[in-house]
Amino acid sequence: MAEGIFRSLTSKPPYQAKIGLVDSCGTGAYHQGADPDDRTMATLVEKGITDYEHSARKVKSSDFDTFDYIFAMDRDNLRDLQRLQQRIGGKAKVMLFGEFSGRKPEEIDDPYYGGRNGFTVAYEQAMRFSKNFLKQTFPDTEA
Repeated sequence: MAEGIFRSLTSKPPYQAKIGLVDSCGTGAYHQGADPDDRTMATLVEKGITDYEHSARKVKSSDFDTFDYIFAMDRDNLRDLQRLQQRIGGKAKVMLFGEFSGRKPEEIDDPYYGGRNGFTVAYEQAMRFSKNFLKQTFPDTEA
């Protein structure tokens, strides 16, 4: 979901020329090759993001050189990503996405095992974090 939101914000001006590749993956291969959860897609469509397509994949060593930033949704995945990067290196800045909450750092709870409302909460968090990241990273750019 966060990828779809971030892509929607960066696929048009003023960020289109500033952001290159946007992708998402997991630290485990649990759903590798699967489409997003139907509730994720319903939430995105409900919020006006209708062109998102994705196939789940596991993080690769090369991701740490391909991307400038790698965001974790929660602290467990952050630790896993940091450990992996310590072993293999890479230029990516690995961070908790919720550091861009605008308040104290937050985690995005995985809504998969909960009800529909969890997807709405995750959407709202990912949208806020995305906007705050863009504002902080490109302070002279007006959205």
